[in-house]
Amino acid sequence: METNKAKKEYCKPMHTAEHILNQTMIRTFGCKRCTNAHIEKTKSKCDYILNEAPTEAQMQAVANTVNEIIAQQLPITSALMNRTDAAELVDLSKLPADASEMLRIVRVGDYDACPCIGAHVENTSEIGSFILLNYTFENQKLRIRFKLG
Repeated sequence: METNKAKKEYCKPMHTAEHILNQTMIRTFGCKRCTNAHIEKTKSKCDYILNEAPTEAQMQAVANTVNEIIAQQLPITSALMNRTDAAELVDLSKLPADASEMLRIVRVGDYDACPCIGAHVENTSEIGSFILLNYTFENQKLRIRFKLG
């Protein structure tokens, strides 16, 4: 049982940074939230589907925006919401079929909102800086590797 619990626990700062990265990617490229994520304490990766490879300048702008949002010291809040109300606010397409009628919606200030069961910091000031390690683009999949400093 303890093993299953360990798989469900998240590194709070890194997981919260993932929320900010996701919203930044949506706003920058018009894509959906990451299709696959591997979030760890020392480094993480997120995959996004894009029609074309981003430029180095675009990727630096993404990193800069993530850091600007972190620096705003935004509160992280959550609230339970029924599916109908949540669907008007957030994309529910990634919810598992067996998700309950009541969903936990996590907000990063006014910047991001999404359904999430993970653990988060209470304020973006607890994240540290976002460091873009590298990225690759192949077959319309952008993989971003990052860490926190």
